[in-house]
Amino acid sequence: MEFRYLGNSGLKVSEITYGNWLTHGSQIENDTATACVRAALDAGISSFDTADVYANTVAEQVLGDALRGERRQSLEIFTKVFGPTGPKGHNDTGLSRKHILESIDGSLTRLQTEYVDLYQAHRYDVETPLEETMQAFADVVRQGKALYIGVSEWNAEQLRAGHALATDLGIQLISNQPQYSMLWRVIESEVVPASEELGVSQIVWSPVAQGVLTGKYLPGQAPLEGSRATDAQGGANMIKRWMDEPVLTGVQKLRPIADELGLSMAQLALAWVLANKNVASAIMGASRPEQVADNAKAAGVHLDADVLTRIDAAVRDLAEFDPRKTTSPEQREV
Repeated sequence: MEFRYLGNSGLKVSEITYGNWLTHGSQIENDTATACVRAALDAGISSFDTADVYANTVAEQVLGDALRGERRQSLEIFTKVFGPTGPKGHNDTGLSRKHILESIDGSLTRLQTEYVDLYQAHRYDVETPLEETMQAFADVVRQGKALYIGVSEWNAEQLRAGHALATDLGIQLISNQPQYSMLWRVIESEVVPASEELGVSQIVWSPVAQGVLTGKYLPGQAPLEGSRATDAQGGANMIKRWMDEPVLTGVQKLRPIADELGLSMAQLALAWVLANKNVASAIMGASRPEQVADNAKAAGVHLDADVLTRIDAAVRDLAEFDPRKTTSPEQREV
């Protein structure tokens, strides 16, 4: 495993982060989840990402159980706050001081740790003054419950404003967690330049475009029953964006490139996002331990300029670049 500094900080994270958005507490049994975490540790992965809303808090609990007994100093544990959990009361969402300070305590209990390495704003809260949000995060850091602060899916303007307040408060905002892949490149024109200016890294989610870039979905063939592409509710965005013949045909043009390099298509997709030097880590989930071991092999893979050009030629015209697609809810859910 290779490691990179997260933003302008001294914290190193593994190039591959194990994430449990769609798996722990929902799609796979706890024993399998524990086996996947064990496979991640065996592969040298030290960074683990979750959120209180994943499986309505259960994902945090499962991850905490799986990591119990591991040397805490050897791990980087990330979680997030924003969405509603529990009964969804009128203050159970957003980035108010009340919600942040109550949520961190719940997350620490479920994760069975005294602190998280990174506490992230899961989205931008348009209904709470940013000053209130950042002051609450500063208090979380000063209480020793989080070491660093991050955000997720904030646009360039929001990043600049949040970073300025964090600096004034004496805390470090060091990361953004956006969606990023060969097919979803909306951060490149505005978010990445702003982040480089501020000393903020990207921890990217969906680097394989929810499985599309693994090559398992073939043009002219129905997706396997039980796959995300057959989930009309959970996979709605994926189906709308990428499950059409032009995209699936274009993705297959990546297969010979991966074969020449001795990589799986998933490894190629992971290596591609890591070729962006503003990306500190790529988040990958898994439903089987074998997937974890395979994905981890993308760490340290170098794609030269010729390979990157060939990848661009294959799928650039299929990719989304509009920076306005980096959005947060226009209002809270409750």
